[in-house]
Amino acid sequence: SAGEWLSVLFHVPRETGVGFVTGCQMANLTCLAAARHGVLRRVGWDVEADGLQGAPRINVVASAESHITIDVALRYLGMGTKCVQRVVSDAQGRMKPDKLRALPDTLEGPTIVCAQAGNVNTGAFDPLREIGEICNAKGAWLHVDSAFGLWARASANARTRDLADGIELADSWATDAHKWLNVPYDSGVALVKSREDHRAAMTSSAAYLIQTQGAERDAVDWVPEFSRRARGVPVYATLRALGRAGVADLVDRLCARARQMAAGLAEEQGVQILNDVVLNQVLVRFGDDHELTRR
Repeated sequence: SAGEWLSVLFHVPRETGVGFVTGCQMANLTCLAAARHGVLRRVGWDVEADGLQGAPRINVVASAESHITIDVALRYLGMGTKCVQRVVSDAQGRMKPDKLRALPDTLEGPTIVCAQAGNVNTGAFDPLREIGEICNAKGAWLHVDSAFGLWARASANARTRDLADGIELADSWATDAHKWLNVPYDSGVALVKSREDHRAAMTSSAAYLIQTQGAERDAVDWVPEFSRRARGVPVYATLRALGRAGVADLVDRLCARARQMAAGLAEEQGVQILNDVVLNQVLVRFGDDHELTRR
């Protein structure tokens, strides 16, 4: 299936739960719903049945550079944004792990940490292995917003793959197929390591619905929507046409074009490249008007 092929490309467990959604907004929401279910289940609270009233408060940790879709997802899920503890980021937008390391000791109760792979402006990756080790040691759920960056795992270039080193330590990942595969817009993907937490957070029960088991699957058990198009079909078709080598070539050519663009622009008078071009984002300043343009 398309989900299993993506798991292979991204080097995450084959049993990972996969849902095809509209984009990374809904992918982040789906993953964080699974995270909410998972961290509360561990402390004996069934959020799907009992809601959040009276539930243990969930701590959410995210970098100062986390994408707005994380905040929106938290609002949709009833956790709000005041629960977020912000961790300082460096000039490239990477979370500083030394600032994160001391934070879990100050938090009581269930904790979700949101890291980032592929900053929307700079393409930078949080130090995912160090963050993953901290989360695993503290029993926190690690979610990675990887709209751009999860595709680095498909690269044939070790330097590009290593940007996402440690991403496999996460509990969930959100990404976009339409950012790299040239599939139709609104092809997001939610991946959750625990299929049980993923399905429990999403599944619905109605007399006219057949509850699938085993190898069978119904999309309504893995995503928020009932009425939806078959988003997995164009992803499946593209992956079948390209193969693993074709996807790797596509990722590497796009990264190479970004470096080529940055090198060419840097030679122009009045143009300044503001980021380390590590993926497919180039952040540019033109002239002296301090206007920033992302390409």
